[in-house]
Order: sequence, then structure tokens, then C-alpha cells
Amino acid sequence: MGQPLSVVLVARNAAASLPACLASVPFADEIVVVDSQSSDGTAQCAAQHGARVVEREWMGFGRQKQFAVSQARNDWVLCLDADERVSPELARSIRAALDAPASPVYRMARRNRFLGRWLRHGEGYPDWCTRLFNRERAGWSDDAVHEKVLHAVTPGTLDGDLLHESAEDLGKYLEKQNRYSALAAQQLFERGRSAGALQLVLSPLARFAKFYVLRLGFLDGIPGLVHTSIGCMNSFMKYAKLIELHRTPSPTLPLEGGGNRGGER
Repeated sequence: MGQPLSVVLVARNAAASLPACLASVPFADEIVVVDSQSSDGTAQCAAQHGARVVEREWMGFGRQKQFAVSQARNDWVLCLDADERVSPELARSIRAALDAPASPVYRMARRNRFLGRWLRHGEGYPDWCTRLFNRERAGWSDDAVHEKVLHAVTPGTLDGDLLHESAEDLGKYLEKQNRYSALAAQQLFERGRSAGALQLVLSPLARFAKFYVLRLGFLDGIPGLVHTSIGCMNSFMKYAKLIELHRTPSPTLPLEGGGNRGGER
């Protein structure tokens, strides 16, 4: 028998996407869903699909995910978002890794669906994510946004894709990205960072060159162009909002969030 596994999620108003996610991990020894004051029946939906539900007010992405990890009964955890699902190939790879762990931390490729198309290039794929780990050897950073798994070893790499299929339309996606850029700006501000015209101009240009040209985002057609362009806009707006924070007396931005989100980086 392999190492016992807990699948952990943070969620808010994710009842529409949660069933497909939970159905993709029948190999889990337990599933823990940390719900943040959902109003759409997320907690009830999770319980109906066999998950143990823990209620917790929102603390920011990193702290919320680390709290979810702490609620697991097993040391090996697989961290998912509610709008993600584990492909059959990835499921087999996870089971094989747990049968004979070669590393305490594993990464996997995430494939993003955008404007009706599974992206194969650019930022959309492979969107490498570290999600499977032994919590005694790794854990989430406390960042409010752009959280990451902290570890001191080179992660192993799993075969198969983590599928990210957001049900949002473009308008809701843009609203969410606007919130994330505000959170990112607030985070930089609290760390004493500043920005100027150089960052406003060069950051989106460098991002476009990296993902649309060098990583062949143009091969994904219109969805690839839109996806990359929104990422470039996010880079611009993050620094624009940081500049605004430095020019506004007593700046405060709300730390809004939730567990069901897309792949803005």
C-alpha cells in the first residue's frame, strides 16, 4: 500500500464546479474542503460528495491553503482548486509516486481552458504547479495572492495534466483579474516596493515576448492572443495600482478572494 493521501481544497461559492473536481480524485483517502462563507451551497455539495467540510473566514490565498493543509489527517496532501480536475494519466502518476516516493514534493503540468479552447502553449500550458507534497517537508507561503509552495528540494515531476476549466465568461474573468492585480499591488506596497514608468512599459512587453513569442502562444490562435494580452494588462495594472498606492494617503485595498480562480501569474 502507498502513502495515505488527503486532497485539500479552499472554496467559496464553488458549488457548480466542485462535483467534477471531487469526482476526479476517487483514489484519495480523504477530502477536506475549507469553505469561506459560501452562499451557493458549496459546503452541502462538498459533504454530499464525501468531503469533510471546515468553515473558515477568508485569510488570503496562501494562509487559507496552509490552513487547509493543517486540517488534513495525512501528511501527504494534494492541493486543488475547485475548478480543477485530475486527468486519468495524472491520477495514475500520483498513485505511483505515493507507492514509492522519490521526492517529498511533486509538480505537475496544468492545462488551462480559455475561450472554449484547451491551450497548448504560452502561459496556458505547461503551467507548472507544485501541488503534491509531504506537509512535513513543504507548505504554502502566506502571500495573499501569487502564493507558492515553499520547499528546499528539487520537486519530482508527475506525468499527466491537471485540467483547469473555469466556467466563467470573459467579463467575470476580467473582474477577477482586476481583484488579483489589486492584491498583488497591495502586497508589493506592504513590502516597501515602488514602481515607475520603466515597470509600466517593460513588464507587459517582456511578458508578451516571453509567452506569446518565445513560448509560442500565437499557435493557440485568438484564445492564446487574448489570454496573453490579459496577462500583460495585469502586469501593467499591478504597477499602475502600486504607483497609485504610493500617491494616495493611507491606502487600503480589500483582501478579497475565494478558492475558485483562474491561472493569472
